[in-house]
Amino acid sequence: MDASIPDLLRLVAVPALGWAALRDVSTRRVTNDLWGPLAFLGALLLLWEGFAALGQPGAFTLFAVRAGFSLLFVIPLAYGFWYIGGFGGADARAFMVLAVLFPTYPAYEVAGYALPEVQTTLGVFSLTILTNTVLLGLAYPLVLGVRNALDGEYSVVMFVGRRVAVDDLPSIHGSLLEDGDGFTRAGLDLDALRMYLRWRGLTLADLRMDPELRDPATLPEDPSDPTDGAVATDGSGDPWGAAAFLDAIDHSAYGTTPAQLRAGLDLVAEREDVWVTPGVPFLLPLFVGLVVALTFGDVLFYVLDALGFAAA
Repeated sequence: MDASIPDLLRLVAVPALGWAALRDVSTRRVTNDLWGPLAFLGALLLLWEGFAALGQPGAFTLFAVRAGFSLLFVIPLAYGFWYIGGFGGADARAFMVLAVLFPTYPAYEVAGYALPEVQTTLGVFSLTILTNTVLLGLAYPLVLGVRNALDGEYSVVMFVGRRVAVDDLPSIHGSLLEDGDGFTRAGLDLDALRMYLRWRGLTLADLRMDPELRDPATLPEDPSDPTDGAVATDGSGDPWGAAAFLDAIDHSAYGTTPAQLRAGLDLVAEREDVWVTPGVPFLLPLFVGLVVALTFGDVLFYVLDALGFAAA
């Protein structure tokens, strides 16, 4: 492979993001320790290429415009998506790091082929990664809808969720798409459900088999996790001990309210299957978007160009 040293060093992002994507799919957890070294490398390479272009005024101006767009547009855009809840924290950090690491198009030559093949007029590579990722993310609801249709599962939520057996919930990520009143966008987060069960030292099967566990008087005096303090409850007005649980962990169960927790527990205690939105492990389409960008290039630019539209 023929490429400049900075562009070769940038390829470290591929295995790093690939590992993060696998962690995101399997656990929905990615350590923050991954992003600092990549951001530091990106800043060094940015300075390297900036100083190298200083002797060529035209080249430096073009580099500065592209790097400035990547840093001053893509980074705030990623932060904005995180702020309104469109991205998770790891997703936003990954986009920010890639904006620093890939402000301009890298150049590689493999077996006589120049990569990336399709480049935009603007030439901001982090924006190409972003558009590729968004296009891949938009395909996810279609995949869910087709899968549900093939399974004969037709519903108003068939493009955002799937029906699963309640017994499978302990090993599934996402949130409930329904409560006792029907479909809802504010269903119980399944991570919060697992936290509650661990805190009480119960399995989901225990909860479903014993209706007496709805009584807060059955709460353990020494909860297993995440607190080791005794739980005080007056035994009334708090079915399932939902409020006591959230008080004990300082209300940090992914924004879950006592009402959401109670509604979710009522539902899984009584139903055999429920609709769940799995949530998008967004680092996976981001990783694929990066690989596609490094090899093929900008998919959106190619489509627009093929349709005869002018694209930037």
